[in-house]
Amino acid sequence: MAYELKTKETDHSVVEFIEGVESPKKREDAYRLLDLFTETTGYEAKMWGPSIIGFGSYHYKYPTGHEGDAPLVGFSPRKAKISLYFATGDPDREELLKHFGKHTSGKACVYINKLADVDEDVLKQLIIQSVDFLNKTYPKSSE
Repeated sequence: MAYELKTKETDHSVVEFIEGVESPKKREDAYRLLDLFTETTGYEAKMWGPSIIGFGSYHYKYPTGHEGDAPLVGFSPRKAKISLYFATGDPDREELLKHFGKHTSGKACVYINKLADVDEDVLKQLIIQSVDFLNKTYPKSSE
């Protein structure tokens, strides 16, 4: 049996999802992020799984044979923090994060408490860089 990806693009409404975010402040940040990511990427927002708002997509294939689709970039206004999803393996990300503001970061995620803690211009650069990096790393196959 093939490995099923939990995070798939769905037809659920992004706005409905944001409206369901409990904290009014987080909801406000989510709408601002929605605008920022949409303007910066030029992609329409789509729900990926139950809680990730993703933009664009790419198909990856690992040497192990595992493959799938993932959003180029995205975010999720979670209860504790807002998760920002960028490309994993991008060596230039660390440099930008130095100027980003208050955050913590994991392998693919950068976590922020609120948008006011970070520099929106640096966020835009992180988004652009991530999209470029993934498009170079996983070029679209001409079908």
